[in-house]
Amino acid sequence: MNSTPRRLAAALVLLASAAPALAGLPPPAEIRATVAHADLNYTEPASRSEEGQPIGNGRTGSLVWTTPSSLRLQINRVDVFGADSGTVSFPEADSDYAAGCAYLDVNVASGGDDVFAGDAFRQKLSVYDALMSVQGRGLSARLLAWNERDVLAIEIDDQRAQPEPVNIDLRMLRYVRQRITGRITDLDNSHTVEIHTAEHTAASQLQIRAGRILLTQHFTERKFHDASAVAVTVLGRPSRARYLNETTVQLSAAAGPGKFTILVASAATFDPAQDVGALALAELDAAQPLGFARLLASNQAWWADFWSRGFVKLTSADRQADFVGENYNYFLYLMGASSRGKYPPRFGGMLWRTTGDLSRWGSQYWWANTSAYYRNLMPANRLDLMDPLFSLYSGMLDSAAVAARQQWGSEGIYIPETVFFNGLEKLPDDIAAELQDLMLVRKPYSQRTARFQWFVERRNRHHSRWNFQNDGYWDEGHLMVPIKGGERNPGEGGAKSEIFGHTTHILSDAARIGVIYWQRYQYTMDKEWLRTRAYPVIKGAAEFYRHFPNFTKEADGKYHIHHLNNGEGSWNSSDTPTEVGAMHTIFPLAIRAAEILGVDADLRPAWAEIKANLVAVPAGRGNRLGVTAGGGGNNGAARGGFGLFVAEGEGAIPPLGSEPELKARYLNFQRLGGFTDVAGIGGAHIFRNRLRLREGPGAIDAEHIGGLSFGVHQTLLDSTPVDGEQGEPVLQLFQTWPKDWDAEFLLVGRGAFVVSAAQKGGQVGPVEITSNAGAVCRVKNPWGEADVKLTRDGKAAETLRGAQLEFPTQRGERIVLAPAAAR
Repeated sequence: MNSTPRRLAAALVLLASAAPALAGLPPPAEIRATVAHADLNYTEPASRSEEGQPIGNGRTGSLVWTTPSSLRLQINRVDVFGADSGTVSFPEADSDYAAGCAYLDVNVASGGDDVFAGDAFRQKLSVYDALMSVQGRGLSARLLAWNERDVLAIEIDDQRAQPEPVNIDLRMLRYVRQRITGRITDLDNSHTVEIHTAEHTAASQLQIRAGRILLTQHFTERKFHDASAVAVTVLGRPSRARYLNETTVQLSAAAGPGKFTILVASAATFDPAQDVGALALAELDAAQPLGFARLLASNQAWWADFWSRGFVKLTSADRQADFVGENYNYFLYLMGASSRGKYPPRFGGMLWRTTGDLSRWGSQYWWANTSAYYRNLMPANRLDLMDPLFSLYSGMLDSAAVAARQQWGSEGIYIPETVFFNGLEKLPDDIAAELQDLMLVRKPYSQRTARFQWFVERRNRHHSRWNFQNDGYWDEGHLMVPIKGGERNPGEGGAKSEIFGHTTHILSDAARIGVIYWQRYQYTMDKEWLRTRAYPVIKGAAEFYRHFPNFTKEADGKYHIHHLNNGEGSWNSSDTPTEVGAMHTIFPLAIRAAEILGVDADLRPAWAEIKANLVAVPAGRGNRLGVTAGGGGNNGAARGGFGLFVAEGEGAIPPLGSEPELKARYLNFQRLGGFTDVAGIGGAHIFRNRLRLREGPGAIDAEHIGGLSFGVHQTLLDSTPVDGEQGEPVLQLFQTWPKDWDAEFLLVGRGAFVVSAAQKGGQVGPVEITSNAGAVCRVKNPWGEADVKLTRDGKAAETLRGAQLEFPTQRGERIVLAPAAAR
């Protein structure tokens, strides 16, 4: 056997243990012990599939749950989509789908034996190692998602007195359904199911190749093509492959005592010329020589490095701080397990879907929800987790520029609140012209043409462009699509708001996304990133507003903006807080970015003139001429998840189980940045895996703990510039942190500063700062106005005074701040 994989795995472990620790980072054993508090420990099986335990490598993953005689998984990927922006086949709400590749059942018993049940049952997710284990009667299993390639590994250890064959069923996700035509074929030693939905085809094919079983999916519609594959093999045990029925292929591992391994590989491609099955089989080929032990060693090295990049430890006498810390580290695990591919995990379901194609809200991305996962993740010092977000929105900039011109008659870029993974469809010229007249309220909706009505009835109504449509219904085989609007406005002669919907006239997303790109520059001081990635978004957002036809300078000398929403509410309004606030941010930010890069000197005065004369941000959720929709506003608290909902009511499972109860129904941490009630639509259930179900089947999410993590970062180390996003960052430590909560951390602040500090007994200890870019450092004095001693690379350097400390740094320099006198 080739020993190279073994040597590589051993080298990875050695390298991880030998790597120099970041300044201020605790020993590995303490990091492991802290992170281990986030582990999931079940003594009873999951009550439903959504309560399974999550494993993933950032690109592919699954929840793992049990029945009495089987392990159950649904293999998902971040780059699998059933349709794109040009689809005409999914006008019904929630009918488009994504992520799902296959069902996988590992059946360990026949004849009704209950293996995973009773007192012997245990299921544990070790968050530090990303390793899941399941214990049953005489049989146990360990599961992981390999970080290097897209392979899940399942090690079975059968210690039963009478071992049984283990049957691995690879099953299709979809069957012939109502209003969908289907075709089942059996050709070339394979089983194929084709499902047709209007012009969309989903072809699922089962195959057996050289003793391995394979399920491929091909989604096609017009020019769109996406494909996925899942391949399965068995190591260390004889196995036999067979077709079980028209939708299931089975690999049966022979009965026997001891351990063997099941490898489950996946792949995806948008290229119709590629053999997606061969791609998945190549993933198996990469993993097969290693075996479970060396896959685990590789994973342990990767995850040890992951946890060493940053650190947060929280404790308090009542364990409330501990509870927050557990959820914080668990959220980082979820992101490490799901956010390392070309696209971010979709907010509802992430990589943890278990209900096949059935998922509330379909397959598109909502910025308000997506931002809950990413908007304050960078302080955790894991910038690679942000890459999928930037890949998604940078990948649609060309279509966003076309959309700005076609839909709004503007320049720059338009990124809608709700959008497909590949951006916006380019419209026929006549449809674009009519849509623009309707969206800008230059033409009553009642005067739309028959061709326009025919066109929009075939588009997905969740997409912001078509979101003025309501849920449809079928009448004599025709989908009737009513509109959401119709309420008469109190102004403009009683004009109707029929072209408006919850997300149709949200214009601010490009600006808000541009701010995230800018922050990435501030956290790294990477000017090339600013030039090539951030500035096109920032400039595009500013130019969109500047050229927007309903944005004008009026008789009062102020710029006003008309006919838009305030988030998802206050339709057909003017000067709304969300849009005016975004403009007050994006224009000075565009000026600052252009100055740093030395570009667009001709545009800067125009942006400055607008900012100087822009109407002030109004109070409240709507403004003049507003019709408030029933859905409410789209502020950060309601949609972003600034709180941690504690399960309550029928079917809910408290996340702490029998541990100390929380003091209130919600963790209302006003001291941690204003967390609020995020029960959501119809209430919410939080399962033992800390995932939340609040918006319908398949739409489990982690927005609530994303919001909690936002607050943890914001209150431990806030580096937001005090004079706006374009200003100079100021590091502020423990600003609103409870005095009775002890905390220690290693996080990153803007200016590319790695900061470690601790508060114990209400007192802040020495603060250690490593300068990664050599920028000027500004720190709000953690000790009020007491004199501060500054040490550079272990040598006393100077004494600083005042409420705000400012000092130059050199790249790589380590600085310690401490009170000059004992307190």
